[in-house]
Amino acid sequence: MTTSQQLAGYCRSQEDWLIGTIEALVTLESPTDVKDAVDTCGAELARRLAEIGGKVTTVTTSSAGNHLRAEFGSGSRQILLLGHFDTVWPVGQLQHMPLQRDGDKLMGPGVLDMKAGIGLAMLATRALFHLAEGAQARIVMLWTTDEETGSHTSRALLETEARQSAAVLVLEPALPGGVLKTSRKGCGEYEVVVRGEAAHAGVDPGKGVSAIRELARQILALETLHDLSRGVSVNVGIISGGTRPNVVAAEARARVDVRAPTMAEADRVDTAIRGLTPHLSGAQVEVSGGFDRPPMERTAGVARLFEMAQQVGSELGQTIGEGSTGGGSDGNFCAALGVPTLDGLGALGDGAHAVHEHVLVSGLVHRATLLSALLTLLAASSE
Repeated sequence: MTTSQQLAGYCRSQEDWLIGTIEALVTLESPTDVKDAVDTCGAELARRLAEIGGKVTTVTTSSAGNHLRAEFGSGSRQILLLGHFDTVWPVGQLQHMPLQRDGDKLMGPGVLDMKAGIGLAMLATRALFHLAEGAQARIVMLWTTDEETGSHTSRALLETEARQSAAVLVLEPALPGGVLKTSRKGCGEYEVVVRGEAAHAGVDPGKGVSAIRELARQILALETLHDLSRGVSVNVGIISGGTRPNVVAAEARARVDVRAPTMAEADRVDTAIRGLTPHLSGAQVEVSGGFDRPPMERTAGVARLFEMAQQVGSELGQTIGEGSTGGGSDGNFCAALGVPTLDGLGALGDGAHAVHEHVLVSGLVHRATLLSALLTLLAASSE
C-alpha cells in the first residue's frame, strides 16, 4: 500500500471526528468584533489542538480575539498552516441559519469561511504524524482572529512565522471545483475628504465652495483608474456630505475600495489617488488610507508549491487546478515576503459571507487527504 493510500485510508477512518470538530467550532459563534465570543471559540479550539498533540500558545491581544499558535513535531524545517476563526456573522446568527445537514451540504455561519479549513488542517496533521511521515518537519498552525477586518493585530505575528517557514499553506476555501489559489489581488481602502466653504444656497451661492461638487469631480477622476483589463478595480462605495439642502456643503467625503493584481499596479494606483488635486478654487482635497494587503503574486515559489499539489493530487486520482481571486487573505502577507505560499486548500462549498454558506461533506476527506499528502511531500523535501 502506498503512502497516499495509507493517508487516504486514515482520513476516511476519521471522517466522523472531522465533521464533529467542524460542527463544534461552528456552534461557537466568533464575530471579529466580539472578543469574548471569539475567545470562547478559541479556548475550545486550543483544547482540541492540545488533544491531538499540539503545543499550544495563546497570543493575547486587547483589541481583538486572542490568536492561537500550535506546534507539532520537532524537525528543523517549518511548514506553516494558516487561517482564521473569526467570522463576519454576528452573535445570534445561528438562530437564523442554524448548523444543519441538507443532503451533501453542511450549513452554518462560518462553516466555509473558514472553520472547516481548520478541521481539515487538524486531520491532515494527525494523518502525517500517525504514519510517522512528519518526523523531519515541524508543523506550525497559526489561527488568527481579525482576518475579516484587516489583520491589524495579527500581521506582525503571521509575518514572523512565515519568515521562519519553508512554505505556507492557507486553509481558506477553495475556488469552485476545488481549484487552488496561486494569486490574489492586493486590497486597499482610501478616504477622500473634500473641504469647501459654506454659504446660503439661495442668498449667497457665489460665496460658497461646494465640497459636494468638488467630490463629484474627484469621483470621476477615480473612475478613470478603474481598469479591469489590467485587473484593477476602483469602487467608490460610500459617500457623504453636506448638512441641509439650502446650504452649500462645506465638507464631503468618500470611501474607496481598490484592488490590484501586482505591486507595480498597486503603486501606480496609489500614486494617482494620493495625487488628486482640487478642481474648484478654494476647495481642499485630503487623501488617507492605502493598501493594507499587498498582492499575492504567482512567483516561482508559488508555482512550485502548486506543482507539488498537482503531483500528490495525481497520485490520489484528483485533478488539481489553479486560479486567482480578487479577495485578499493572510496569505497575501506571506507571499509578499517571498515565502512560497499556496492558498485555497480549505473546503469545497459556496456562500462565504452569505446566508446559504455551506461546505460539501463529500469533499472533506478528499481535501484532508490532499493536504496530508502535500505535507508529507514537503516534509521529505530539501527545497
